[in-house]
Amino acid sequence: MNVEDLEVKIFKALGHPLRLKIVKKLMGKNLCVCELNEDVEFSQSNLSQHLKILKDAGILISEKKGLNIHYAIKNEKIVDMFQIAEEIVKTELLEILNKMK
Repeated sequence: MNVEDLEVKIFKALGHPLRLKIVKKLMGKNLCVCELNEDVEFSQSNLSQHLKILKDAGILISEKKGLNIHYAIKNEKIVDMFQIAEEIVKTELLEILNKMK
């Protein structure tokens, strides 16, 4: 697997609304599956599949604590990516609003 393949894998993993929501929930904290499952509209097995995709892409790490598995963001550069994306979205929305005036 080359560098481009790995980059694509990261972006594909982040390209699903639920996975995006999972990563945002994990920013700055570790959560167990039960906590991640509190406000999602999918089953725990579906959530686990999404967590596996994020983990396989190198975005998340997991650690077993007692009976629970806790997840965290593996590399804080992922948080930076989200902040940059939010800045881009805000700029785009402001441009749209300004055009409507």
